[in-house]
Amino acid sequence: MEKRRKKTRRRAALLIAEILILLILSVILFVVIKLSKIEQKKLNMDNVSINEDLSDETQKTMAGYKTIALFGLDNRENGSLSKGRSDVIMLATISNKTKEIRLVSVYRDSYLDTGGGTFQKCNAAYSKGGPEQAISMLNTNLDLAITDYVTVDFNAIVECVDLLEGIEMTITDDEAVLMQGYIREINEITGHNSVCPPSGGTMVLDGVQACAYARIRYGGGDDYRRTERQRAVLGAMMAKAQKSDLITLNRLINQAFSDIQTSFSSTDIIALAAKVFRYEIGETAGFPFEKTAKTYDKVGSVVIPCDLSSNVTQLHAFLYGETDYVPSDTVQANSAAIISKTGFRQGDGF
Repeated sequence: MEKRRKKTRRRAALLIAEILILLILSVILFVVIKLSKIEQKKLNMDNVSINEDLSDETQKTMAGYKTIALFGLDNRENGSLSKGRSDVIMLATISNKTKEIRLVSVYRDSYLDTGGGTFQKCNAAYSKGGPEQAISMLNTNLDLAITDYVTVDFNAIVECVDLLEGIEMTITDDEAVLMQGYIREINEITGHNSVCPPSGGTMVLDGVQACAYARIRYGGGDDYRRTERQRAVLGAMMAKAQKSDLITLNRLINQAFSDIQTSFSSTDIIALAAKVFRYEIGETAGFPFEKTAKTYDKVGSVVIPCDLSSNVTQLHAFLYGETDYVPSDTVQANSAAIISKTGFRQGDGF
């Protein structure tokens, strides 16, 4: 009788073990299936430039953070995430110690070296050479060592906000008026039927409205204010996602992941996702900090850093806490070239 009991207990234990193994395999399969929806594109690091004259001290400091390039494309014609002008360019740093995220919008019209000594609007880099050239542009002009990126189509913003059941934002009367044209355009493209807010105030915006709000440029602070709106929308989306249930997050993954391209592997994404509820968005800013604007015949209206070297010093202080940062010789050479081409230097901007 005792032997029969022991045998029964062993069988029960084996059955439980088998069920647990099946459960674990099912979870792994679920995650892999979800991640397969993201277009994972490994960077060709031979085509990604990092300034060779970066100091060891700077590289050590930056190693305490995860720095990611974020690109937003408006590729309505071809639907590609590999080429196109990046309407949104952001830097995101995650502190390994505190998990604080800091965001910096790089103005898309910033007059920088986009590769090979060609100075023009920096958003041209993605169009010319995809994420590799866009990351190289950021690394060489700003003394960074970025090796990872995330690119999204603006459709992803519409889908995500709708699945989160909207985000609360405060808009002005002027912004409500300026959103109207964008809302009509996005409705036509996406097949939505979103309405225009009748006036300003604090309200819950749906996906189309949130995307329209983030795209306002003229009459509402131009590109400087627009990047503030973009960071505000991103922050509101993250805060709402952190409070969402698993069913909502599952829908979010199913719907929006197909509009994302990234260099992160499945393992990287799982590791980042495991800490998502510990992340908190801290201060945000726009780059360049001191700037001016001018229109040229060949490159159009550009945002000129005054000057690049001093702006990079401020950037490293903001992102990495490096006080009195001294830019590399490469950045100083680019800074001198911009001064030579435009005549604007430190103290000439706002």
